[in-house]
Amino acid sequence: MKIFTTILIFLASALLLFNISRLDISHFFEGDSMYALIGIGASICAILILLIFRMSKDIEKRMNE
Repeated sequence: MKIFTTILIFLASALLLFNISRLDISHFFEGDSMYALIGIGASICAILILLIFRMSKDIEKRMNE
């Protein structure tokens, strides 16, 4: 499970970097920049959820030992 979450975190990070590269600073809230902002927010949320999931599995493992 740890390898699977690591792969998903890597993919979410790659999407985050891709969306950052698509930002247009001069037109921040228009066109493709708006979609990039939504993608950045979704990627950050996905990374946080995966990190919380991994931490909860570690805590569960410690509680069962």
